[in-house]
This record gives sequence, C-alpha cells and structure tokens, in this order.
Amino acid sequence: MVGAGSGAGLGGLLENANPLIYQRSGERPVTAGEEDDQVPDSIDDREIFDLIRSINDPEHPLTLEELNVVEQVRVKVNDRESTVAVEFTPTIPHCSMATLIGLSIKVKLIRSLPERFKMDVHITPGTHASEHAGEYGSPVPHFSIFSSSGNTQERMGLGWFFSLFPAMQHEIFLHFWGLN
Repeated sequence: MVGAGSGAGLGGLLENANPLIYQRSGERPVTAGEEDDQVPDSIDDREIFDLIRSINDPEHPLTLEELNVVEQVRVKVNDRESTVAVEFTPTIPHCSMATLIGLSIKVKLIRSLPERFKMDVHITPGTHASEHAGEYGSPVPHFSIFSSSGNTQERMGLGWFFSLFPAMQHEIFLHFWGLN
C-alpha cells in the first residue's frame, strides 16, 4: 500500500473520497518465445491480469490495480478449456460503480481474447452489499450477467446495456474507461 488518494474526481460527492492506493506490480518480462510469432503460447493468469490492471476506475483517476480492485491471484485461466474467471473487489461494500467496473472488465476481455473463450467476471464473494440482492428485491442487477460464451452477441451479454447508448456514446464510454 502506498497511501490514501486525494478524492479528486468526477465532481460532486464521491462514495469513497479517500481510497487506499496500492503499489503497481512490475511489468512482466517478455521471453523470446513470446515474441516469436511462429511459437504458439498459451494465455495465462498474468496475461489476463495485464489486460485488465490498467482499466481506469470510474470514480477516481486511478487504475483498478492501484485501488486493489483487481489482483493477479483473483484471475484464473484454463487455456485448454478456454475459460477465464476474474473476481474483482470493490473498494467499499456499497459501491454503486461495481456494475460499471464489471462491465469494463468484461468489455476489455471480449475485445482482447479469441472468441473461443468463455468468461466469468464477478465480485469477490463477501465484499459487496448487493451480493445477495435477489434475496432482498434490490434493483441492483445480479453479477452473473458478466458470464458469457458462444458468438459475439452472446459473449457480450451486454446488448441490453449498449442498446441504451448511441454509437458515439458507446465509443466515448470505451475511450473514457481505457477499453479501446
């Protein structure tokens, strides 16, 4: 952990005005085999972590890694079975940005991985107040919406979300969150 954030951000009240900031992990050294396009290399946990660690937090000018929302130990990849599972941990238990964070991770994976992968992005159990939303009738969507497989539209599982935004807003969303 490095220190506490300044709380400067989107203007208005922040849910977590002074988050803890964690030190970024170092860059992974690239091996000669990984640089050789003739040698097939499997996708591993670290590669997925490297894809998502630099996504910007919706509330702060920090990355998901710097806020400890994503950690390499919470990324699981099985390249042979074409599965990726990512658990993310909101900075506070009642974070209203959790859905947007999950969507951001999901879109980054969809845009980066081959279509053969089935992805599951979910909140780390026990870290969010809406974890049992279905039991209490909360309007917060269940986070299983981030699971996907199959063709691009099925993989997206986000058609309902992006249908709310015209194409221009969609591109702004992707650019703002560092997903393009």
